[in-house]
Amino acid sequence: MRFLTLILALFLLGNSAPQAPGTVRVRLVTSAGNIVLALDAKRAPKTVANFMAYVDDGRLDDTEFYRATRRKSDPRFGFIQGGIAQDARRMLPPLELEPTSKTGLRHLDGTISMAHGINENAANANFSIMVGPNPGLDARPGNNGYAAFGQVIQGMDVVKRILALPTGGGRDAMKGQMILSPIKIIRAERIDGTPKPTGRVKPWLIGR
Repeated sequence: MRFLTLILALFLLGNSAPQAPGTVRVRLVTSAGNIVLALDAKRAPKTVANFMAYVDDGRLDDTEFYRATRRKSDPRFGFIQGGIAQDARRMLPPLELEPTSKTGLRHLDGTISMAHGINENAANANFSIMVGPNPGLDARPGNNGYAAFGQVIQGMDVVKRILALPTGGGRDAMKGQMILSPIKIIRAERIDGTPKPTGRVKPWLIGR
């Protein structure tokens, strides 16, 4: 009995401790299931700090996964996109892009990456999760690409289910890619470390 208790204690300790130095874990609780992320604060410190500001402020709570982009050659692969969409009430100042050429990270299966803001050299509050590698999103000469900043460590089955959902609508680069019944991001919660809210006003909560 004592042996089983020790094993259980070690298991719980392992699941509560950070994955590695410089790593911050976040749980996305969604209407399709949970997704756990390990964010690389060592190699992409600015991007992770920006994302965690949204998490710690609750700015990603009650948002959605709204886009599923599937490869024409093999629809099992592509990426899903979520976040605050165009809700300016939740938006923080834009972040200078940390390209993969600087961080050494790549858009591999399970990678989480920040979407661009209006400026292609800046990131915002929306993010994508890769299903299969997407090297076209990495930096290359003349194009900074997108800012990869972490990896899914639990819940890729949830990500794949979201990618397979029926899509339509949209326009330009997003034409036909909008999820017809978006998946709710109920909340985004920090697993490691102490929350550091920005202290900024939260206008989307006014009147609730």
